[in-house]
Amino acid sequence: MTKFAEEQLISIIIPVYNGERYLAQAIESVLAQTYRPIEIIIVDDGSTDESARVAQQFPMRYGFQPHSGPGTARNRGVEQARGEFLAFLDADDLWMPEKLAWQIATFAARPELDAVFGQVEQFNSPDADATAPPARFVGTTLNGLHASAMLIRRAAFMRVGLFATNWHVGDFVDWYTRAQEAELEIVILPEVVMRRRVHMSNLTIRSRDTAHFEYTQIIKAALDRRRMRQAR
Repeated sequence: MTKFAEEQLISIIIPVYNGERYLAQAIESVLAQTYRPIEIIIVDDGSTDESARVAQQFPMRYGFQPHSGPGTARNRGVEQARGEFLAFLDADDLWMPEKLAWQIATFAARPELDAVFGQVEQFNSPDADATAPPARFVGTTLNGLHASAMLIRRAAFMRVGLFATNWHVGDFVDWYTRAQEAELEIVILPEVVMRRRVHMSNLTIRSRDTAHFEYTQIIKAALDRRRMRQAR
């Protein structure tokens, strides 16, 4: 690994809302990373369970806010981050041990890049309902255009801007459409970098109708912005 790849501080932001069941495993997957240096920032989005107790068993920076949604929680973590690179992990998902090492090595080899993603493998939790729509993808790998599969330069993230806070489940989809408009240089690695847990408390499962509506609105807003740019 090059000197560049050994010196870059990565800030890892984990938003959590009532995630006591899985949070420890998520943090452990970060601590198991083969890459250093890292800092872990946990933003508790108004949890009423034991998420705070779980988080505080680990070396990290912890902050609490009234329940405001994942976009607001991620933004608060970004504001506290000290690293030149940003990574995000949902409190119910897991990283592969080499995730950050693979991605930072890619940046070292290709300095023109703004963000590096990887593949995502979905897996069933014991409490998952096998009839839930996402379950048909369990055991398969998908291109990881997902917040938890991304490593991004802080400067590139700020070129796009913070996550929108008006979406219940669509904050990353909205952000990624704006990243495309900003023409970020992005690559998707062939390696699996994260495992997405499928369970009945998944926000996108619990809010399936809301997700469909929001994604439709996000696509419409992106098309409207494109038409406005073309009309200038």
